[in-house]
Amino acid sequence: MNANLLALGAIALWASLAALGVALSHVPPFLLTGLSLLVGSLIALPLSRLDLRQWRVPASTLALGVYGLFGYHFLLFIALRHAPPVQANLVNYLWPLGIVVMAPWFLPGVTLARRHVVAALVGFAGAALAILGGRSGGTEAVWAWGYLPALASAFMWSSYSLMTQRVKPFPTAAIGTFALVSGGLSLLCHALLEPSVQLSARDLALIAVLGLGPLGGAFFLWDAALKRGDARQIGVLSFLTPLLSTLTLLVLQGQRPSWSVGAAAVMIVGAAVVATRRG
Repeated sequence: MNANLLALGAIALWASLAALGVALSHVPPFLLTGLSLLVGSLIALPLSRLDLRQWRVPASTLALGVYGLFGYHFLLFIALRHAPPVQANLVNYLWPLGIVVMAPWFLPGVTLARRHVVAALVGFAGAALAILGGRSGGTEAVWAWGYLPALASAFMWSSYSLMTQRVKPFPTAAIGTFALVSGGLSLLCHALLEPSVQLSARDLALIAVLGLGPLGGAFFLWDAALKRGDARQIGVLSFLTPLLSTLTLLVLQGQRPSWSVGAAAVMIVGAAVVATRRG
């Protein structure tokens, strides 16, 4: 399958994360992440055709997977607790820009064309407009130390995405191992840092959807896309994530998209077209 289509599949799943997160906002975040990642790891079973040898990776590769899946969410949750959520989310969405501009640092033989840089900047501006323009109130910039872990989380996901192409090739099914170990660490954080809660049948159903979608299936699609495609192009396409996420929230809340969301759509799609153009 075309790498850009695989990336768009991951982006579409990630676009549902905010809406599912709102529906499960009463569930402690590490518990939510841990259970969702454990559910997501099960996707590797049919993907590997029950061949558990495909789950095995060197310790260094497993460390990279935990760095990406667990480390990213750990820092993001800290950021969202200690900085205004809208601004922290915006800082976190520097990761697509990071993939584009850092590709030459991590991938041998990869260079940046001027169009990649321009497309990345336009795409990020569109992402910012989608987030800030799609929310009402509370968007005034204020300093909070939580922006630092938000920035670190952006670097972590973009560097993880690029470094998976530097390690010894591994089956995409091995993402199940990354998710399994990361889910276990998240549950450990829950046990140490968060109060225990009772989950309803509805909570468990939504957590299953979360695990099969944005905190599970998306990781497998993302890995497959990066194995087949150009990280710079995929990075720019990723700016669709905050746009689609904002639109999903607006639809579920029964609100009409504002002019800013429409302008963001034009900017992001235009940037993606420029970045994915050959030549």
